[in-house]
Amino acid sequence: MIVSFFSVLFLGFILGIKHSIEPDHIIAVSTMVGQSKKLSRSTLTGVFWGIGHTSTLFIVGMMLVLMKGELTDKWAMSLEFLVGIMLVYLGMKSMLFIKDSKQDSHNHEKASLIKITFIGFIHGLAGSAAMVLLTMSTVSSVWECALYILIFGTGTIIGMLMFTTIIGIPFVFSKKSIGVNRMLTKLTGTVSFLFGIYYMYNLGITEGLFQLWTQ
Repeated sequence: MIVSFFSVLFLGFILGIKHSIEPDHIIAVSTMVGQSKKLSRSTLTGVFWGIGHTSTLFIVGMMLVLMKGELTDKWAMSLEFLVGIMLVYLGMKSMLFIKDSKQDSHNHEKASLIKITFIGFIHGLAGSAAMVLLTMSTVSSVWECALYILIFGTGTIIGMLMFTTIIGIPFVFSKKSIGVNRMLTKLTGTVSFLFGIYYMYNLGITEGLFQLWTQ
């Protein structure tokens, strides 16, 4: 029984790593990593995004588990729609981004890490419905649910930490070549903007979110 539960937790950890590299996650953090001047900052981006993401999954997930409730398709998709809006916003910010010396200030670093955590929080909010379904189909008791979500979140943090570090390499090494660095930054911004438009269109039109809200 114990061995079986640990196997489930290990699976949750692996799924967390896999979850961290979903396209919308990677595109969102890429726009933020593109503004990093140090590789350690790219790594911190992944860590703080993961903390925000895990916090929401745990809080909302446990609330739904304890209340034995679930989000309707309309609300689950609406939360997902927020991700599309966020991707468009991040894309626009990245495309308009111009590096200057003031970005090394302590206050900017602190504010930026708070923003990264908030973005992770939004991503976690959008994925909370799916997380509850996955958790309830995997474990049985409330404490097992809590532990599973935390292990899943740990996998997500580690996966994103590794990936943002890798993404940060070309940005950090190109920081002395302003033209190349800005091209990479604007490229990530363009991808984020276009993917965000596609994301919202797919949810709103293809999957019928707009129709659900007009019923």
